Amino acid sequence: MTWPPQTPPPRQHPHPGPGWQTVQPYDARYVPALARPNPTPRPGMRRWVVAGVIATVFALFALAFALFFSLSFGIIATLLGLVFALIPVGIVVPIFVWLDRFEAEPWRYLLTAFLWGALAATLPSLVFNTAAMVIVSSSVDATSAEAFSAVVVAPVVEETFKGLFLLVMLWFRRHEFNGLADGVTYAGICAAGFAFTENILYLARAYTEIGSDAFVATFVLRGIISPFCHPMFTAMTGIGVGMAASSRSTGVKVVAPFVGWCAAVLLHALWNLSAVSGPYSFLLAYGVGMLLFFAFIGFIIWARAREGRIIGQFLVPYVQTGWLAPGEVSMLSSMSQRREARSWARARTGARGVDAMRAFQDTASELALLRARMYHHRVDQQAIASERVLLDSMTARRREFVGYPGR
Repeated sequence: MTWPPQTPPPRQHPHPGPGWQTVQPYDARYVPALARPNPTPRPGMRRWVVAGVIATVFALFALAFALFFSLSFGIIATLLGLVFALIPVGIVVPIFVWLDRFEAEPWRYLLTAFLWGALAATLPSLVFNTAAMVIVSSSVDATSAEAFSAVVVAPVVEETFKGLFLLVMLWFRRHEFNGLADGVTYAGICAAGFAFTENILYLARAYTEIGSDAFVATFVLRGIISPFCHPMFTAMTGIGVGMAASSRSTGVKVVAPFVGWCAAVLLHALWNLSAVSGPYSFLLAYGVGMLLFFAFIGFIIWARAREGRIIGQFLVPYVQTGWLAPGEVSMLSSMSQRREARSWARARTGARGVDAMRAFQDTASELALLRARMYHHRVDQQAIASERVLLDSMTARRREFVGYPGR
């Protein structure tokens, strides 16, 4: 691609059209009066109140876990479990963040997803699983009760509490949920948080009850061999919720999340069943799990490429009306060309230029995904107003990285 891109030809002065189907034309002399640097502002006071409430709830959960672990296993075992449980987090989370680079999710939502999995989903799951095992153990032996809890109760309870976060995001932050990539990203990071706390529990218990050899074996099994198990399970729910977010069909919106949840529960139950059925069953399940893992990695790569194609597809109307040049759409739908464009902007206008180019790319991605939501769902005045603001912001950022003096 050749940089700088050609300036789109002048058109008539834009005026809001009567419907969303027609994109207002672009004029090179147009002044983007509605531009803002951040495409997703939040009311300050409400944001801090909501953040304070969420932080308080998570802090209470964390305190409860800290007391439970310390009293049950001791401080040393808990700290050892904590440190070693962080290692698979450093492997899993970056992969899911990489998946959604075309339209990166706000860090506060990703952090909330992780904390939900690590605290809000884990604590009630621990309570329900333990209660079920106690109830069942009154009728059968302890080994059978533990197996029943692991195979029947735990998958349903754990995938329900993890999947609940995805439904909360879809309901309350619909504008941040744009399809498969977002569903898998949030699901994977939420499940990574769940596995983090669960790993602390298993590692601390192994160290306290058996010793360092069991601690190492547990870490290798859970942290090295199978760190993607929980994320793969919950990603099934994420796929279902992502399909619901990007579909016009009411049936898909209702059925897809449920089918995804059922798939998550089934995979989770089969994995736990292999763990309690003896070493040969586990080895077989591990072999199948590795195949599923490679298929899952392939799906992640496909989902990332798909999001790039969606961005290119839904930016076409803005080429036809002069807001974007064809070369810009090509750049915006390719991660390699995005990097090339940022290098070009840095060479032309320095750090300010590369910041403007990055903002231009992020704003254009959000514009494309907004357009996709307008295509798949009912369009309201807020969506039309958001489109106008994004167009103004994109135009202002272009003038910054090109070095055009006007604003």
